[in-house]
Amino acid sequence: MSGLLQYDKKDLEVLIKKAISGDRIAQNRLYEMLAPRMFPVCLRYSTDHDEAQEILQESFIKMFTHLKQYRNDGAFEGWVRRIVVNTALQKIREKARMYPVVSDKDEVIEHQLSDNETYANIGYKVLLELVQKLPPTYRMVFNLYVFEGMKHKEIAELLHISEGTSKSNLYDARMILQREIKKLDSSPSKIASL
Repeated sequence: MSGLLQYDKKDLEVLIKKAISGDRIAQNRLYEMLAPRMFPVCLRYSTDHDEAQEILQESFIKMFTHLKQYRNDGAFEGWVRRIVVNTALQKIREKARMYPVVSDKDEVIEHQLSDNETYANIGYKVLLELVQKLPPTYRMVFNLYVFEGMKHKEIAELLHISEGTSKSNLYDARMILQREIKKLDSSPSKIASL
């Protein structure tokens, strides 16, 4: 086994304390354990591999800077993941000015297909590339809702948009993804090239 699974809670606490005190070996070990788990999160929020790498590096700088604030009252990996997601969101905000799409109605939009039905037939790499091509606001809302499990109210507060806008952006992101998946389904050579 690798990563955090090989450490019991006490060993992880010792490793974190060493990292806080500036022990480079402990810091490197934490990076080696967490980076493979956090990089896919970075990829979902980025437009390409280089941007994901940049988000990952920036996230670890923040993690080590604020490591003494970790209170051992929750999963360490979850704490780090929140830093990664917040860093990714900040990066997207800095990179491009976002203009959320506002729905005419502030109501729940019923989806024609569930995520499982739509996305089950394509591979992770293909889905990742399609998500990376979404407009920034759609990509953020989609990732926060689908992968982070956040509710529209939480997303709205985090992104400073209305709940209706969050719902509308998620709906539009799903429609774009479904349209792109249908294009791929009609052209098997495109899937093979991805």
